[in-house]
Amino acid sequence: MTDMARPFIWYELMSGDPAAAQAFYTAVVGWTPRGAGPDGGAHYTALEVGGRGVGGIAGISPEACEQGARPGWLGYIGVGDADASVAAIEEAGGRTLRAPDDIPGIGRFAVVADPDGAPFMLLQPIMPEGGWGPSPPRMTPGQIGWRELHAGDGEAAFAFYSKLFGWTEAGRMDMGPMGIYRLWSSGEDEAVGGMMTGHADHRGWLFYFAVDSADAAAARITEAGGKVLMGPMEVPDGSWVVQATDPEGVVFSVVSKER
Repeated sequence: MTDMARPFIWYELMSGDPAAAQAFYTAVVGWTPRGAGPDGGAHYTALEVGGRGVGGIAGISPEACEQGARPGWLGYIGVGDADASVAAIEEAGGRTLRAPDDIPGIGRFAVVADPDGAPFMLLQPIMPEGGWGPSPPRMTPGQIGWRELHAGDGEAAFAFYSKLFGWTEAGRMDMGPMGIYRLWSSGEDEAVGGMMTGHADHRGWLFYFAVDSADAAAARITEAGGKVLMGPMEVPDGSWVVQATDPEGVVFSVVSKER
């Protein structure tokens, strides 16, 4: 469905306290904040590394709160036609949470959910010269090092995303009682994420932010008011991960080549 090379092209934190979230994540991950991002709003903070945008932080509006919105990270999947992608998602059993709309100077976006209810966004970008070109290697500090879906049914979830976005299987790992962990790629040689049948208390997308050192990042998380849930833990490719919550209780992870 999509002609974009990467599975996600932007990452966005919806926060009840954007100023505090900015302070936390810039301290933990090392992002540089600036004041304008994909939604073009005055209360939006974009997050950069090396002068290049990676994601942003937006406040949750009172209207969104009334509709059940909660703080959390969302990813934008790049598509060639947002309206056609929304129609295909609905046909495949997903649903629309916000109909396609235009972001002046940026592109056309929509908020959707997969058949398990995991939310994500679509972005049909206007292609400024160099604006959405190849990003640095995924394990470069400040980049998104991994994307992981905890699904109600891992097999069905992979079928959904592969059909819609052309993602391909890049390997499997038997996690024993936890089931099969499926590695996936967006058409490149390297796996860029994983999918598995998740626990009922944690469903949806989890993003891993690349950092300089897992131990150092764990210390920064605690110092900045977050909570380390797991790790540092070595994973099969030799990298180290930490799972944590920010001060609002949002779950995220960091990953590093170095402990």
